[in-house]
Amino acid sequence: HFSVFLFLYFYTAVSGISDFPELTVVGLVDEEQFMYFDSNTKKAVPKTEWIRQNVGADYWDTQTQTDIGQHQNFKNNIQVAKQRFNQTTGVHTFQLMYGCEWDDQTGATSGFRQYGYDGEGFLFLDLKEMRYISPVQQGFPTAQKWNNNRVLIETDKQYFSTECIEWLQKYVQYGKSSLQKTGQILSIFYTRNHCKKIVFLSE
Repeated sequence: HFSVFLFLYFYTAVSGISDFPELTVVGLVDEEQFMYFDSNTKKAVPKTEWIRQNVGADYWDTQTQTDIGQHQNFKNNIQVAKQRFNQTTGVHTFQLMYGCEWDDQTGATSGFRQYGYDGEGFLFLDLKEMRYISPVQQGFPTAQKWNNNRVLIETDKQYFSTECIEWLQKYVQYGKSSLQKTGQILSIFYTRNHCKKIVFLSE
């Protein structure tokens, strides 16, 4: 039994590839994928039996509407990033990875939100300082804008300290039997590479 559980979402937006979905969203608890959405199908779907059995149609409707809304946001994000990096053509990716960890023995929790552009770190939330930091000049304007938005910062604080953990605990309860059979590869990988690079699902 592993005591630390990890819950995260990966958003990957792609421009410059005609057949590929402009946005894909994957939800994971530990290494187990429990949901999937892409902008071609426009539908969030369950990927494990435990989520299928424990949540109803409302859950999937809400998830679908959220992700459809995010599709436009991410298209805009790619356009903004391309302008800031002085790019007009080519294949580009904009990624978001966010989620939380919970130790069911000590009760310790942590959260993370980080953005990447073309596989490099672009922006991340420092939860201790409650502010956004960018490792690249092109991300400075966004970091400054978001840090001045106290409502956004408070919402982030609330989400990572409470809501994210509550969902993680629910998912762990739902998937108890299958989740406890898996290790903590993703969790360890994330901790070692904290904020240095956005993790690609293919890695």
